[in-house]
Amino acid sequence: YHLYNRGNSKQKIFRDKNDYKRFVNLLYLANSSKKFELRNIKKDIFDTDLGIKLVSVGAYCLMPNHFHILITEKEDGNISKFMQKLCTAYSMYFNKKYKRSGTLFEGKFKSEHADEDRYLKYLFSYIHLNPIKLIQSDWKEKGISNIAKTKKFLDEYDYSSYLANKGIDRVE
Repeated sequence: YHLYNRGNSKQKIFRDKNDYKRFVNLLYLANSSKKFELRNIKKDIFDTDLGIKLVSVGAYCLMPNHFHILITEKEDGNISKFMQKLCTAYSMYFNKKYKRSGTLFEGKFKSEHADEDRYLKYLFSYIHLNPIKLIQSDWKEKGISNIAKTKKFLDEYDYSSYLANKGIDRVE
């Protein structure tokens, strides 16, 4: 499934690197059959016993005002459980940090079933290449004008290095 949502009125939902890191951490923590409270989580969250995982995360992309997640559901109903935990926890963090109230996201998350291999491959590429729009908005129509600059940008934008430093090659 391709899951996505954006900020209410297209507002930014990630304002600094700590916001991105919190969301990535929550991708891990929300993927659990157990409830969690951040104040009870160990300093290294990846040492936390989460019980049974709800979904497998294949890819994700966090843009300033929206996110994309490509997942496989382990049991019926787990997508909703996972997304409710993820979006609620992130909204609470964001509202507290920025002293705001109200909805952060533009309604309920959207979901598209990737029922064909070709579509799944397209989604995987789409999600990973989405950040290129931030440095070259017309790259899909005209092609990437500076490959080296784009690769450097994607390397710096990607949080796989953050996860690798934690000994994790993907968020599952």
